[in-house]
Amino acid sequence: MAIRFMLLVSRQGKIRLTKWFTSDWTAKEKAKAVKDVSQTVLSRRTKMCNVLEYKDYKVVYRRYASLFFIAGTDPDDNELLTLEIIHRYVEVLDKWFLNVCELDIIFNFQQAYAIMDELLIGGEMQESSKRSAINSLKRMEETEKSEQASLIL
Repeated sequence: MAIRFMLLVSRQGKIRLTKWFTSDWTAKEKAKAVKDVSQTVLSRRTKMCNVLEYKDYKVVYRRYASLFFIAGTDPDDNELLTLEIIHRYVEVLDKWFLNVCELDIIFNFQQAYAIMDELLIGGEMQESSKRSAINSLKRMEETEKSEQASLIL
């Protein structure tokens, strides 16, 4: 079970986050994949299946409020497990930002990436516990604040 890429796309088609877990894509291929996948997902009706195929990948997506969370996986990976990983990411975002919204992602994208990095390493789920992920993020934030305070002094 390996996620190859993760995209967060608004309903208007704006890319909010992109994370690539493999290095076998050129910048041009990434841009084309983001465009193709986001356009395909945005054009689908709400009653349609949340799984589709794109080239050699399976694309699994889920909409939360005004954002689409899109994951590209290997064709033989479990779609339901991918949906659970997406949901876990949203749950941790929700807990961290206290009811996350698109603006939280826009203005605090570093934290959104840190949360993703806490849960996924190399596209594999590393931390399934929301509490552990949040505690780790709190420690990271405290360390960052103490380092900034020591620089000021």
